[in-house]
Amino acid sequence: MLITGAELPDGRVRDVRTDEGRIAEIEGSLHSLPDEETVDADGLTLLPGAIDAHVHFRQPGHGHKETWATGSRSAAAGGVTTVVDQPNTSPPTVDGDAFDEKAEFADNAAVNYGINGGVNHEWAPESLLARPVFALGEVFLADSTGEMGIDEDLFEDALAAAADAGIPVTVHAEDADLFDESVYGADAGGVGREADADLWSQYRTAEAEIAAVEAACEGARGAGVEIHVAHTSTPEAADHAADAGMTTEVTPHHLLLSREDLDELGTFGRMNPPLRSEARREELYERVADGTVDLIATDHAPHTTAEKEAGLWDAPSGVPGVETMLPLLLAEVRAAGLTLERVRDLVAANPAERFGLPEKGRVEVGYDADLTLVDLDDAEPIRADSLHTKCDWTPFEGREAVFPELTIVDGEIVYDGRAGDRFTVGLGRNVRE
Repeated sequence: MLITGAELPDGRVRDVRTDEGRIAEIEGSLHSLPDEETVDADGLTLLPGAIDAHVHFRQPGHGHKETWATGSRSAAAGGVTTVVDQPNTSPPTVDGDAFDEKAEFADNAAVNYGINGGVNHEWAPESLLARPVFALGEVFLADSTGEMGIDEDLFEDALAAAADAGIPVTVHAEDADLFDESVYGADAGGVGREADADLWSQYRTAEAEIAAVEAACEGARGAGVEIHVAHTSTPEAADHAADAGMTTEVTPHHLLLSREDLDELGTFGRMNPPLRSEARREELYERVADGTVDLIATDHAPHTTAEKEAGLWDAPSGVPGVETMLPLLLAEVRAAGLTLERVRDLVAANPAERFGLPEKGRVEVGYDADLTLVDLDDAEPIRADSLHTKCDWTPFEGREAVFPELTIVDGEIVYDGRAGDRFTVGLGRNVRE
């Protein structure tokens, strides 16, 4: 494939040739070869495909919320070329058989993928870690998903097992002992968008996250390993992890939304950890911009509208986001909040480096041809009915975004927005194999 006239993140305009799934040449001008597919990228920016290190594609067990087919198409339409699925499915991915079952669903993926192994009191590390597991995690240091919550001893066992296997550990850090039980069960004044969802933010306190991050980092240092802290929602937690030499991710919803948005979102804004104050959000944004935070990942956690319209204390936690992550960040580039190079690092170069994917994350010769083309001058509002996830709502309805025109995985076009949203599915592969 020959991509002509593309602007790279550093501002250079170049032709880019791919061959056998890799970037083969980058030059000012390249001549097309016989029978070579050519993509005219005049006026477009060529970025490395995003790596979303935190998604919940729900299969097996909850395919009514999302499937590997729908979730991966949504990823491709958002410029994401690699996703990492989390283990809290049904059955949870805590042994070899459960891993194999999930891997069969992943055969339908339109993008490359990793499958994380889970840790609970029934996990079987011998059979689980004999599979091509991407990482352990997210390891829940709270009651976020009931049966997936673990104690300190099991956390230490997980750290040791991951160190022996040579794979990373991602943690969900909240200390349930610091939740404000006096708030739990309070009258939220309605359901759905009418509920006072700020009660959820009051219940799952910022202090619960900060303390858990501190404890997790201390435990990791004691074991001589590094951890990755998922969906950091407070600047204090991001600072502590950075000071401890650990890495962190921030979600688009914690980056761009705050408790001030909950009047409109209601239960659709319930997630774990919850939205924080506007002041904390602004400080967290600063950490993302200045490099304290290592990467952006979505925690894509789709639920049906009917499920989210339950009362505040019954509605499930989580929001969709795999298709809107990169488009929202590109809108931040247009607004001069982030540089294009910083966005590239947050969603591609840094996750590739952190999770041991040395051939991904950059538009350079020899790297995997996982790419996306965008028109930075073509912004549009996000509309749920135009997205490709099975989830029919988004917390970002109406927000400005820059959606990709084309997404390429291993040198093959998997999404073509210029051809009426045409997808090619089933090309994805496990990046650990």
